[in-house]
Amino acid sequence: MLALERKNLILEKLQEEKKVVVSELSALFGVSEETIRRDLEKLEKDGLATKSYGGAVLKENIGIDMPFQVRKKANMAAKQRLAELAATFIHDGDHIILDASSTAVFLARAIKDRENLTVLTNSVEILLELSDVTDWNIICSGGSLREGYLALVGPKTTESFSGFNADKVFFSCKGIDMERGITDGNEMFSHVKQVMMQSAREKILCIDHTKFDRIAFSRMANAADVDAVITDEKPKERWLNFFERFGVKCVYPKE
Repeated sequence: MLALERKNLILEKLQEEKKVVVSELSALFGVSEETIRRDLEKLEKDGLATKSYGGAVLKENIGIDMPFQVRKKANMAAKQRLAELAATFIHDGDHIILDASSTAVFLARAIKDRENLTVLTNSVEILLELSDVTDWNIICSGGSLREGYLALVGPKTTESFSGFNADKVFFSCKGIDMERGITDGNEMFSHVKQVMMQSAREKILCIDHTKFDRIAFSRMANAADVDAVITDEKPKERWLNFFERFGVKCVYPKE
């Protein structure tokens, strides 16, 4: 097993259990405890974990992004619910923008029965996911590939999106706050999403319930700048009142 693959598996275990034990990881992966300690040191250096006696605990910092392959496997049930709800907004013949979030990959998978769609994206994973569809116009933004993200960013990416007028954009974020707005952990990703929003008639934010009342590093928009918010659980009443006041449609599973 490659060191990178082992690191991602350790991160998955950290996300699920919030802590890991060196001796257990050593037995699980068939490597020495010293190798595991080096893995944990690297995760601590990357800001993803904090070493503790005999192991490590997850460092839950919303300003730090987990590798895409780890994020994709986190909260899969919530992302599936979000995708099913978001798919109801997409109709045959639509021109849509999908960001490089793991939720958008689930959405791409959920709309494969649509016809004659045009999809613009900066996500390498979505390009792969849609590589088998027919009669669609799939446009890649271009740009620079960020290590571990499977996403294209930079001036070429924003220039590409600014040249289009889409019907809808579906995007995610790290946090949404009534005062500080919609925020993301990385300035480059935040800027790309700002341009995506400017290039679409309808702006649809797809977030799980944990993103409410959280603030990340880079601000991309006001909380009321979107047309709809899709989430996996019913938001608190004050958020529902906020959305109603500003004319933002809020969609969540009805029990």
